[in-house]
Amino acid sequence: MRKVIIFGNSGSGKSTLAAKLRDQGLAHLDLDVLAWLPTSPPERSSLEDAHHKIQTFIRETDEWVVEGCYSDLLELVKPFANKAIFMNLPAKLCMENASKRPWEPHKYESKEAQDENLAMLLDWIAQYTSRKDALSYTAHRALYDSFTGEKAEILCNQDI
Repeated sequence: MRKVIIFGNSGSGKSTLAAKLRDQGLAHLDLDVLAWLPTSPPERSSLEDAHHKIQTFIRETDEWVVEGCYSDLLELVKPFANKAIFMNLPAKLCMENASKRPWEPHKYESKEAQDENLAMLLDWIAQYTSRKDALSYTAHRALYDSFTGEKAEILCNQDI
């Protein structure tokens, strides 16, 4: 049974690859939908609440793909996964991908609202290697290096 985690910088192609796996029959969990509370400004949901939702998803599905940039949440999924994919594209490619991204209705109320957030997102992507949080290159590299199952590191869009 396939149980896959996909992680990397924003714009690296996590959702694109997860959609391909979903089309092959895997259940799909985008961690963005449970990582944030519906507040303004946005704030992270509790790790406990996210853990409960992750456990429910894993319990209710045989084959799945879980994707996101939250290494703290992915650490909760890692013991159940048998494959890890690190989307380690250069920031420039991630920024290009993010700029071309179609509307994500599960994240934004409109395409205009998504576009209003683009400048902040591009800045966030550019800081990937200098940040030291759970969504950083450092955290993703540690997650990848500690994974003991099958793993792959994707370095360019053509490999997605």
